[in-house]
Amino acid sequence: MKAIKIKDDIYFVGAFDFNLRNFHGLDVETGTTYGAYLIIDEKVTLIDAVKPGFENELISRISSVIDPKKIDVIIANHGEPDHSGTVKFLHELAPKAKIYASVNGEKSLKGIFGDDLPVIAVKNGETLNIGKRTLTFYHTQMVHWPDNMVTYSEFDKVLFSNDVFGQHFAPSKLFDSFYPKERILYEAKKYYVNIVNPYNKMAKKALEALGGLDIELIATAHGVIFKDYIPDVKALYASLVNNEKQNKAVVVYDSMWGSTKLMAKAIAEAFIEKGIQVHLFNVNESDQSIIFTEVVDAKYLAIGSPTFNNGILPSIAGFLTYIKGLLPQNMKTIAFGSYGWGGQSPSIIEKELKEIGLEPLVPPIKQYFSTHNEDFDRIKQTVIEALDQIV
Repeated sequence: MKAIKIKDDIYFVGAFDFNLRNFHGLDVETGTTYGAYLIIDEKVTLIDAVKPGFENELISRISSVIDPKKIDVIIANHGEPDHSGTVKFLHELAPKAKIYASVNGEKSLKGIFGDDLPVIAVKNGETLNIGKRTLTFYHTQMVHWPDNMVTYSEFDKVLFSNDVFGQHFAPSKLFDSFYPKERILYEAKKYYVNIVNPYNKMAKKALEALGGLDIELIATAHGVIFKDYIPDVKALYASLVNNEKQNKAVVVYDSMWGSTKLMAKAIAEAFIEKGIQVHLFNVNESDQSIIFTEVVDAKYLAIGSPTFNNGILPSIAGFLTYIKGLLPQNMKTIAFGSYGWGGQSPSIIEKELKEIGLEPLVPPIKQYFSTHNEDFDRIKQTVIEALDQIV
């Protein structure tokens, strides 16, 4: 396998993981990449590495340009093993190479590989001259680990962004413009909201710090390299860190014998009648990361489960646990569900949503067994009347 030139003296030498379908619970449709970049200068520099198991691909690509033993500098923008899991292997191959990481990155690497790994910790804004290029390091804490940083080459106008602007997408061609803009932005959104969303405030600070850089390429550690779509992905991130909302509702449910499903449809119809876009999900039919990609910028979220063992169905309990960890904000909620006895499920759902600061649009809606049209018309009207007060 050969290196892929992305700019004069800069090469993609990372790996393609086409078979990956799940990454820490995140649905991955086409696989992903582990972006590593080789800069040929007075000091041969490798920015980021690859996941263990992909060493041969990394070395093969580097070897197509230069002997890997001639690497002088290894920059670890992030300590997570999909980016730095082969750093020690590389250092054993090129023992004279100096390893650079953020202050927290040094802790991560030594925690993973042991204290004998020589790592030079760099401060935010610190620079490193490698010849005709001077690289600048910017700490991007909690985007998405405490150790994250990015590396900027002013000479090339390239931002080596690691996880920032990443997408779990395995492209056959590296640059963004080979793919529909909507597809790439969706993958970037899905990646951000399911990984970085709990740290929005920190992400906003990081974006502001990078805002003044003159950037022609964003060389990510996952997915395409941004060139033509840079303004678009920046605008997407600005929208996400500011919790901007669309006029949209997401209805999520599970059902035992169909009553809760009919309730979900009635609630969806209420939103539609008020001109609000609706996404209706059976939680068993769509991956939770796909559902949350729509939830994050919705104005309304409805979640339904029948009462089950005096509680809620495990599928809905799992989804609530998932979204509670991702901290969605600024949306009105509806908790609903059918029952044969007990009827606790809507109140349980509402309580869970209130714990993360989401306030109800209406009191919990519960329905005893019924599949009668008049019952669902009543549910629909309840939601419409509540929307009339705020829409």
